[in-house]
Amino acid sequence: MRSLFVCALSSLSLVAVAHDLITAESAQSWLAAVAESQKTIASQAPAAKRARAHLDLGKTLDEIRELLNLDLAAHGRVQGLPSSFLMSELKVRGAQLAFAPQTNRFLANLRYYRAALKLEPSGPIAAEAGFRMLQGYFYDSFTSDPLQPGAQTRAQLAEQIRLGEGLLKVQSPPGEREETSFILAIHYMQAAHSGRDAQERAAFAIRARALAAEFLGSYPESMRAATLAHLLDSLPAGR
Repeated sequence: MRSLFVCALSSLSLVAVAHDLITAESAQSWLAAVAESQKTIASQAPAAKRARAHLDLGKTLDEIRELLNLDLAAHGRVQGLPSSFLMSELKVRGAQLAFAPQTNRFLANLRYYRAALKLEPSGPIAAEAGFRMLQGYFYDSFTSDPLQPGAQTRAQLAEQIRLGEGLLKVQSPPGEREETSFILAIHYMQAAHSGRDAQERAAFAIRARALAAEFLGSYPESMRAATLAHLLDSLPAGR
């Protein structure tokens, strides 16, 4: 259920499984990229260069985890010697993929995006790191219903809202802006259900409806539009 939801929202068309896509050659290429990023991170390079290395490392690991999750979805476990070798080497190199036993999925390694944002809090690197952090956390935070985000804390929700609002204030690729608006609208809905008091819940409900209306007007043909309209119905009348 969750994998179908995420695939629909992300408009993914990958149909091959990881053991078809992770070869000995691609594993070595990824490991070389990881080593290069780690070398820069550990150096005395300028903050912007080290921030880029953190971002690149996070992106490399995300690319790997997406393929491994396809294998888990298809077979329940990771298959193929190159995949096993790659996972083992990442662990040895201190870049082990985060894993959630409850959902049997590899998670986004958000620490690299956090590090990039700390080193470079504004500009293009910050915008890309912020988007990947917003996206990675969101899709990992629920099983099937995004309005029931597991063990999400108030602080985590507040951080996501700050990220989303900040990203909408900067220039970004159309696809990223669409997804940012979608995720932020859902976070507003979450806050409208879990706010401290009626006043806070009502305020977030207003923001959720406004952003959802803007989204539906801007992206009427998006696959996310129907999902957002459905989730919007969860808000009680009058909010």
